Amino acid sequence: MSVGFAVTARNGAARRGRIATAHGTVETPAFMPVGTAATVKAMRPEDVSKAGFAMILANTYHLMLRPGAERIAALGGLHRFMNWPGPILTDSGGFQVLSLAKLRKIAEDGVAFQSHLDGSRHMLAPERAIEIQRLLDADITMVLDECTPFPATADEARGSMERSMRWAERCKRAFRDLPGYGLFGINQGGVHNELRRASAAALTGIGFDGYAIGGLAVGEGQAAMFAVLDATVPALPDDRPHYLMGVGKPDDLFGAVARGIDLFDCVLPTRSGRTAQAFTRFGTVNLRNARHLDDKRPLEEGCDCPACMLYSRAYLHHLARAGEILGSMLLTHHNLRYYARLMEQLRAAIEAGRLAELGDRLARDWARGDIESC
Repeated sequence: MSVGFAVTARNGAARRGRIATAHGTVETPAFMPVGTAATVKAMRPEDVSKAGFAMILANTYHLMLRPGAERIAALGGLHRFMNWPGPILTDSGGFQVLSLAKLRKIAEDGVAFQSHLDGSRHMLAPERAIEIQRLLDADITMVLDECTPFPATADEARGSMERSMRWAERCKRAFRDLPGYGLFGINQGGVHNELRRASAAALTGIGFDGYAIGGLAVGEGQAAMFAVLDATVPALPDDRPHYLMGVGKPDDLFGAVARGIDLFDCVLPTRSGRTAQAFTRFGTVNLRNARHLDDKRPLEEGCDCPACMLYSRAYLHHLARAGEILGSMLLTHHNLRYYARLMEQLRAAIEAGRLAELGDRLARDWARGDIESC
């Protein structure tokens, strides 16, 4: 395998590990900030690193449309283009084709679609998805999959999953093995556990550097998502990283880690930062609320991000209500630092064999909620 992975500690099904790539090492469990279009919105790359992240996610669909994979390659690759020296994982674009593209047509060859930007026509085949990610110089490349919509009948989910498995084989044949670069397969099957296990068996038979679980966090609810993880994760190779795509909320992350997931990505912390919602030890805080108008307290006591160390809730409230860009920058930085600290706590708890204790404390704090100043 071209991407190294080692499990260094276990606590039940939870794993503490390490992924080694061409551009650095990632301590797991890990969360990847989403840099869809070669930028983590409202953050400089160096500040993403300072917030505590080793790897980010970028997206094939968006970058193939603008500015173009060949252009990025000619400019030195994605790491140089966006000034991010660390590892990059690139989502293959299957979800974006489903959610954004116009007049898409899915066939055995691939997906034909019109750009949501200018209506231009494109064809994304498994081989082209791999080629684009190679041109971007992604450390971890994702296979092209058909993201099964929710809800879907068992027959619909089966047809979608089986096509994804055929595409996964084509992606594996197209991928070039290089030291430090890896290819991850994507498990599909909707909320149908027998299909998820069949997908896991098919992917294991092909053989990948890591295994992602896709098609969740699309409306099925947390209980259904956890049920899918309970059925799927034990069927994946234990010596490879497990990646839950597009998830999620802090309690989603904890529950997934407890079920053996090592890697996550989600737009939630950055998108929330741009809409004045902050994640804190005591749940979410809406900085637009009038109760913060005269509040001199920091957003979260003990947080070491710039928003908490340098500014009051009153000032953050003012920025949010005034629509100032600085508000988005500070709250995004805070939310990412919150997620990084959560992953640090999870890693430490697994090493100490105290994941259940951490879960109890987190749940108690989240349930308490944010308390107004007296």
